[in-house]
Amino acid sequence: MATENGVDDERKRNAEDQIKKMRNEIDYNTRDYTIDFIIQQYNNNEFYIPDEYQRQYIWNNVDKNRFIESILLGLPIPLMFFSDTDDGRCEIIDGAQRTQAMDEFMSGDLSLSGLKKLTSLEGFSYNDIPQYYRKKFDKTNMRIVVLSDDTTLDIRQEIFNRINTTGRAANPSEIRRGSQRGPFMDFLTECTNNITFKDICPISQTMAKRYEHLELVLRFFAFVNNYENFEHRVDSFLDNYIEDVKSNFDRDKMWDEFNKMLFFVKENFPYGFAKSKNARSTPRVRFEAISVGVALALRDNPDLVPQSMDWLDSVEFKYHTTTHASNSSGRVKGRILYVKEKLLSEASDASNF
Repeated sequence: MATENGVDDERKRNAEDQIKKMRNEIDYNTRDYTIDFIIQQYNNNEFYIPDEYQRQYIWNNVDKNRFIESILLGLPIPLMFFSDTDDGRCEIIDGAQRTQAMDEFMSGDLSLSGLKKLTSLEGFSYNDIPQYYRKKFDKTNMRIVVLSDDTTLDIRQEIFNRINTTGRAANPSEIRRGSQRGPFMDFLTECTNNITFKDICPISQTMAKRYEHLELVLRFFAFVNNYENFEHRVDSFLDNYIEDVKSNFDRDKMWDEFNKMLFFVKENFPYGFAKSKNARSTPRVRFEAISVGVALALRDNPDLVPQSMDWLDSVEFKYHTTTHASNSSGRVKGRILYVKEKLLSEASDASNF
């Protein structure tokens, strides 16, 4: 008898057989190996990285340092996936980047830098780590899921593909929201709920679910208060700004400046931060240029009244707000100062009326 979806008993039996067959093709066990054992086996080519489907060693220094710091802090490390092979060795299915980073560190080829928590280890190599904690590092257990040597190459490749493509990595805003909880993050969240902000700053539902409003508000405060010190890598700049102000910020002053900026944008920019009347999203570079430029102009002249906003249709404004280069110091400062200077040069003082 078929269900309402047209699935009869025969199809159910076929599905059951297929699931059983495919499950039987995957046999594994879980092992705990210490880091020094993993690296010893890796250097002896007993644990190896296959060429058929693995990525090259692509981690940059930020990735490597963050991972090594996590181990030194004693944080949980995600599972690694190996597979026994016919020749008695183990193939590294998932964990190649981590293995190579540990090997680089333990061989003395990686000096620690830019650590978020263990700042006292700046410039330390493996041999500089205090002996007790160096041994703790060596004996840290890594949990490994090891597939049996009966696992086919197709299955191993499929596992690698699913591990590296399933789900979506958390973006910086999602990570900050989870890791930087406290009064300052609560304040930023309160700003995102501002009715005027939501009205003049359209965000797609997909991006809203990924906290794009939070990203924009943070960018506003970070750049308006510290844009002159921006050099490169927006994410690092924002993270450092949070660290600097999270325990000491003037909520009332920041809230007031945020609201005055929003009011000015609503009154003087035809589509708010958006490019058109029916726009469903707000480009970050456009938001940065307008919001920060407006706030800086208002700091210089709190009573300014634009005499003309024709420059919004200019080639120069389009260039500044469509040429992304979000990590370029010159471009970031250029678009912010362009808006500020245009507003001040095209404005009159309301106090004269």
